[in-house]
Amino acid sequence: MLDLKLYKSENRPTWCPGCGDFGILNAIKQALAQLEIWPHEVLFVSGIGCGSKLPDYINANGFTTLHGRALPIAQGAKLANPGLHVIAVTGDGDGYGIGGNHFLHAIRRNINITHIVENNMVYGLTKGQYSPTSAKGFISSTTPEGAIERAVNPLALALANGGTFVARGFSGDPKHLAEIIAQAIQHPGYALVDVLQPCVIYNRVNTYEFYEQRVYKLEETDHDPTNPEQAWERAHEWGERIPIGVIYRETGVPTYEEQVSVLQGGGPAQTPPRLLTEAEREALLAELA
Repeated sequence: MLDLKLYKSENRPTWCPGCGDFGILNAIKQALAQLEIWPHEVLFVSGIGCGSKLPDYINANGFTTLHGRALPIAQGAKLANPGLHVIAVTGDGDGYGIGGNHFLHAIRRNINITHIVENNMVYGLTKGQYSPTSAKGFISSTTPEGAIERAVNPLALALANGGTFVARGFSGDPKHLAEIIAQAIQHPGYALVDVLQPCVIYNRVNTYEFYEQRVYKLEETDHDPTNPEQAWERAHEWGERIPIGVIYRETGVPTYEEQVSVLQGGGPAQTPPRLLTEAEREALLAELA
C-alpha cells in the first residue's frame, strides 16, 4: 500500500466544515493507495460544483471542465491514453442534470472509466436550488412549495442502460466507500459510484443522521451483485432501509476502447509521432480532394 501523503495537495479545501466531500476525498485517496496507483498514473476530470473542486485537493493529474461536461472529456482522455486510470468526479446536478445525456451514453459505451457522483440532492455551490435527485416535496430556494417532479433514480437508469458496474456508497463511512471505489477502478468498463453525501448547509433532510439510521451494507446480506433481478430490486429500495455497496457487476463485456481497431496498438499518447511518407501524404490529399 502506498503512503497517503503522496496524494496530499498544497491547496487547502474550501468546503464547509462537515461537508460530505471530505469523506469522499479521503476514500479516494485510500482506494488509490490500496491499489498502489501512483499520482502520475491517474487523471481526475470534474465539472463545476462543490465536489468538482476535488482535482485541486489531490496530488494527481486533474482537469476541471465546464458544467456537465466532465464525462466526454474523461472519455476523450481515456481514448487518447488507455493506460491511464481516468476518474470523473461530478455532483448530482452536474452529472445527472446538465450532464445527464453524457451519463446515459457513457454507460452504454462501457468505456473504461470510473464515475464518482457526489449526490447531496441539492445544488450546494449556487445557494441551495433543488437538483435532479431531490425528493418530491423538497423545499428549496427554487421550490418554496416543494419540488413537484419525481427524483431521478441514477442506479435504475444505469441498470436500464446496460451498466456493467453500479454501486452506491456513503461519505459518512469513508473506509467502506474506499473499498467500493477500489472495486470500481478495477472494473473493466464504465463504473458508477453514486455517493450519498450530506450537504450540511442547504439540505437539512438528507443528513448524516438520516443516512446512519437507514443505510445497510449489501455484502453483509445474501445479495448477489451478478443477479440483475436482485440488482433492480435493490436499486429501487429507498426509505426506512437504503442499501450501499455493489448493486450490480457484470464482467466479460468488451469495453469501448477494446473495440476500436486503431487503439489496439495503443492510444495516441502511447504511439511515437512520425512523419507521413510521400505516398501517405498523396493518399491523404487525394482523399480530401
